[in-house]
Amino acid sequence: MRVLMVSPYPPLRDGIAAYAVQAVAALRAAGEDVEVLSPGPSAAHHHLDLVGPRGALALAKRSRHYDKVVVQFHPDVFYPVPSSSRQRTATSTALTAAFRAAREVEVRVHEIDYRTGRALGPEGLAARTLWRSVTRIVVHTESERADFVRAFGVRPERVVLAPHGEHFARRTRHDRASARRSLGLPAEGHVFLAIGFIQPHKGFDRAVRAFTGLGASGAQLHVVGSVRVEEPAYVAHFNELQAMTSATAGAELHTGFVSDELFDRWLVAADTVVLPYREIWSSGVMERAALYGTPVIATAVGGLPQQAAARSDVVLVEDDAELRDQMWTAARGGVDGAPVERAPWPSAGADELQPTVQSEVRRRAALDRGSPVVTGAGPLGSGGATTLVSEDVARATAPLRRVSPLQLPPPTAHRSGPALVKRVVRRLTAWQLEPVVGQINALRAATVEALERSAALGDTASTRGVAGQAASGSEPASASRSAGERPAG
Repeated sequence: MRVLMVSPYPPLRDGIAAYAVQAVAALRAAGEDVEVLSPGPSAAHHHLDLVGPRGALALAKRSRHYDKVVVQFHPDVFYPVPSSSRQRTATSTALTAAFRAAREVEVRVHEIDYRTGRALGPEGLAARTLWRSVTRIVVHTESERADFVRAFGVRPERVVLAPHGEHFARRTRHDRASARRSLGLPAEGHVFLAIGFIQPHKGFDRAVRAFTGLGASGAQLHVVGSVRVEEPAYVAHFNELQAMTSATAGAELHTGFVSDELFDRWLVAADTVVLPYREIWSSGVMERAALYGTPVIATAVGGLPQQAAARSDVVLVEDDAELRDQMWTAARGGVDGAPVERAPWPSAGADELQPTVQSEVRRRAALDRGSPVVTGAGPLGSGGATTLVSEDVARATAPLRRVSPLQLPPPTAHRSGPALVKRVVRRLTAWQLEPVVGQINALRAATVEALERSAALGDTASTRGVAGQAASGSEPASASRSAGERPAG
């Protein structure tokens, strides 16, 4: 059987490309004659720009020459980004023609927006017609299957389940000791790993916050990955993550795309893989971790609960507090609970009680979420000074953080004429404007970081000064001057 695989393909640095390579190998091992068509220059047999209606119609011309077409589907491969409702309607209609031109079509869905199927008007109708023209739709979890059937109205028997890692194979021969040596990691100490493309929905920042404080016990958190798309919002998120890991003891960010072998070597070296996703369909990282028996802590979003059902070494969490508890438990060898010390509630006079209690509430909240807290020269309620560095830093950087990262406006409009003009202008000027936008966002991130460090250093120095005076019994200079004394010299 002649099979055409439509997918991103190596050497493109893309998770779907890596998945496609393994799927092609499995088909060839089964005796199929497979050719690959990719949307850009790669090691594939054919290359075709698949974005928009023209790309879909060009695919239709190729599809009729094969017995079966297998599509590794991600919306960004076929739909313009960003795109208007009119563009999505036209692209879905053209893709319908491409799929109907093939004798048999199997689409493996890696990501999709179910709202397109529920949309009213031409866009929703075109999307539902598109998916009803597919012979076989493959998803990885039961929740994805149910959502797909509801959103697009396809017959349930056409949507089938396949394990995410059904074609996965080991890519490294290292054991834990040799993997750690090769990566420059210590032989001892609990190693947490968050790996993959760095995007806001991956939630790696949640792992860093949950880890805060564990570095003192010898644990480490390694965030490994790169920015998949050089869009301003993604770059800004990366810069914030970089600043966060730099300020967190025991945490380190390793940037750059990793090879298949290096990816697996990190999995072998880790004691626990952390998947703190805010949203996801299913996780290839979870499947690869299963190849090596590496335990996983993951948020219970998307299809992860179904994906984790067959594994006893996956712990699912619902929120940041549970993520922190489970990471601390793992680092302490399975002993429940994070070592957050809680002093008795303070007592004070009627005039002092309210601000004292509020300070204690802020202190405990900071401990629970892993924020840095520096206390001054005495316990609460004893008259000693208390400094909450996290509060002062937040105050210092609040004006800048209220300014959203700069983004170029999307080239969309309600009418096709103006939208076309905007897209042309965007294409002609993007090479000049995008570096400027990136530089502005980088300057914003650097300014926030500088203010944070300045505030933290200033507050720590102030606290130490008060503490030193309290320890020596001396009074502040301002107090001695108010008593009529002159400073020496």
